[in-house]
This record gives sequence, structure tokens and C-alpha cells, in this order.
Amino acid sequence: MKNVVEAAPRVGCGALIENATSEILLVKRKRAPEKNHWGFPGGKVDFGETPEAATIREVMEELGIKINLNGLVHLVNYIDIPAGQHWLAPVYNAVIVSGSPSIREPDALSEYKWFSRTDLPSPLTQATLQTLRKTQKI
Repeated sequence: MKNVVEAAPRVGCGALIENATSEILLVKRKRAPEKNHWGFPGGKVDFGETPEAATIREVMEELGIKINLNGLVHLVNYIDIPAGQHWLAPVYNAVIVSGSPSIREPDALSEYKWFSRTDLPSPLTQATLQTLRKTQKI
């Protein structure tokens, strides 16, 4: 092990958003961790904020869409000791209630796209992989 940073796990959040044809909305990350990976929209939970509120806020900030959450899908536990990363991230089922997706944080995201579960991009973030495997949907 090299350069292990002893710190508390960080808390993230994500939204598994499906459209009427069961495609899922993914975004391509421009920043570490998992730069150039496709994953669920979401982000970091701020101090004093609930994961649900953070998910709704993050999706609005990233894509300009208002979502409703329909329950927890999976609690991601992502640990990468060599990189000094440990994240806990609830992922929620969500639906768009208003707006159309567009990139609102061009420094963080390079693109977004709807994908069929049978034709997913690569590479996927760990949160996305873990969640889709857990729900047996890939």
C-alpha cells in the first residue's frame, strides 16, 4: 500500500433515472474520481444535507432537471485504498418531473445520454456497476 490517507469515508449520492422505454440516463465524468467514466448523475452530500435532498440538488445542478425520488435502490460502498478513496453513496430510483437534460456543469461533465441496459457504455463508474449488478439489471 502506498500513500494511504486515513480519513472518514465520504458520502455521495446518485439517481437511477429511467425513461418510458426503460433506458437509463448516464453522464460522463470529467473529474476524478473515475474521470472519463459513465455513471448516474449525482454528487457529494453537503454537511447537514440529507442524501435525498443532495440527490435532487445535484441532478438539478448537473442537468437542469427536476426529479422525484422513488426509493433507495442500493447503498454503494466504494473503497480504493491505494487511491485514498472511500465513498458511501445511496442510489435512488428517480423520475424526471420537469425539464430536459442538458449539461449545466461543463467543467464536471462532458456529455449525457440515454442507454439501453443491453448497450451500456464503457467504462462505468463503480456506483453504476454495483447498483446495476445488485438489481440484476445487467
